[in-house]
Amino acid sequence: MEMKRISELRNGSAKGFTLVELLVVIAIIGVLVGLLLPAVQAAREAARRMSCSNNFKQIGLGLHNYHSAYKQIPMQSGGTAELDGVWAPSPMVTKAEDAPFANNYFELSWLVGMTPFIEQQALWEQISNPLLVPGQTTYSFPPMGPYPRRSLTDQNKANYPPWMTNIPTFRCPSDPGNGLPSQGRTNYACCVGDSISGQLNSALDNAGKPSTNMWVVDIGRFGPRGVFKARSKMGFRDILDGLSNTICAGEMLTDLGDNDIRTTGVGHKNSYSPAVSYATGALLCSRAVDPARPQFWADTLPSDLEFSGGAEDRRGGKWALGRPWFTSMTTILPPNREVCLHWRYTDDCIVPPSSRHQGGVHVLMADGAVKFLTDSIDSGDLNSAQVGKDGSHLKPGKPSPFGLWGALGTRASKEIIDAEF
Repeated sequence: MEMKRISELRNGSAKGFTLVELLVVIAIIGVLVGLLLPAVQAAREAARRMSCSNNFKQIGLGLHNYHSAYKQIPMQSGGTAELDGVWAPSPMVTKAEDAPFANNYFELSWLVGMTPFIEQQALWEQISNPLLVPGQTTYSFPPMGPYPRRSLTDQNKANYPPWMTNIPTFRCPSDPGNGLPSQGRTNYACCVGDSISGQLNSALDNAGKPSTNMWVVDIGRFGPRGVFKARSKMGFRDILDGLSNTICAGEMLTDLGDNDIRTTGVGHKNSYSPAVSYATGALLCSRAVDPARPQFWADTLPSDLEFSGGAEDRRGGKWALGRPWFTSMTTILPPNREVCLHWRYTDDCIVPPSSRHQGGVHVLMADGAVKFLTDSIDSGDLNSAQVGKDGSHLKPGKPSPFGLWGALGTRASKEIIDAEF
């Protein structure tokens, strides 16, 4: 028998795979790959989501260490006073906006002060000391750097290297955004609460001195009810609702240039009326969402709305800038809903947290815990006015009209959190 098989092999009469059999095997392998691929992708996203959560925990730990050191949390819109010609490159340049190394106008984000507490001491040393302008041997950027909002396309002003740096701890691996036209990107925004009134205002002016504008001072008193408040020294002592019941920060996406409703600014066209903080104002921009593709803005907006800001001025694109659009989040519209500007991207705005995770976002509680909140969290009456100064707003001290979501964003409104979140 064995001699016969050897003879068949020598004569070429032994059978191999037929074409049909080969195609069947390939088809079976294809089906198995198709079944396994979603599981592999889900496992990868689970790993990215865990890494994203770990980064947030690191930020929370850094925040508590900062508070232990300074008895306050990092200031949102802090920094150094406006320039008065001190750092100008020649006697001909006397205005801060004309100097490539001007001071930062008290506009730095909460993340800047966090750098030495998240193992970025080398970057902090660059920021906190004078830094030579690239290509220059004489002129240097001042300590704490220049104003981060400068355009990259302005050839008359030099790039400040720290503001261009992408810090791994400030990035969520689930977000694919990378590189220009954004400067240094971030996926983590501080919580300013359930009202946009006074988002940009406080008792301090651009020089960090008490403001003489009483309208600014008054609106600042009624201002954001979150853990963070622009140009204000805030601490754990101010969070009367309890650290474990108050959102300190949340995730946000960075822009991919695709007209995403969560990263591209839309707001009033040359007008402040009706105010986004008035009744029904929170839903003002929902009319601009493309009904066929609800994750994106329509190509043609309603006549009273417009896109705001260029390609460089998108969500999450400047980690060092303390303006609400770039590094803050609100608890008005629920997670992953559309952003809505009061007017321009430099103005007050409704900026919900957002992420690439399925069904929700991570938030950092003031006690350092990281929680995952779903898009369907109770958000109360979205047609309600927000808390503010005049009669068109709710009176200060009122509980949040935006349900559990709004209550989690207020630091001292005496809401009782009796639901799971």
